[in-house]
Amino acid sequence: MIDQYLTFMLHNTLYAVPVSHVQEVLEYTEPEQLPCTVDCVEGLISSRGQGIQVINLCRKFGLPVPPVTKNTRIIVLELKTPREDNENHVTVFGAVADSVEEVLDVKTEELDAVPKFGNTISPEYISGVGKKGEAFVILLDVEKIFHSQTQKEKE
Repeated sequence: MIDQYLTFMLHNTLYAVPVSHVQEVLEYTEPEQLPCTVDCVEGLISSRGQGIQVINLCRKFGLPVPPVTKNTRIIVLELKTPREDNENHVTVFGAVADSVEEVLDVKTEELDAVPKFGNTISPEYISGVGKKGEAFVILLDVEKIFHSQTQKEKE
């Protein structure tokens, strides 16, 4: 089976998220800061008439945060987040990337297992490791990243 992933750079490493979760890619705009949020939340932007919370993935993963450049992007992601009153509820949020690369076709049977040690990123956030030529691509589990974020905000 072949899945498509949007690849992007964070701190000189290639990461990817499933295209099925990507709503759009935006040029970086400075988010409006929100009071009393966790460190990785940069703030709020407006897109398509709705407020979108922006998460800095470098901060979330404990990586150094590079300065914003002309290549910095916000990847707008959608996640199905069922609620008691609406099982089809969708949450939209943005994730800051140093740059966005391309859409990559990944064969499921060619994925490597998630490394159990030596990562600055918790293995629970990684769904697998693929390759683009000779370079490794870390496939992120968007649902686990987002759900852990909402859990921290509730605490």
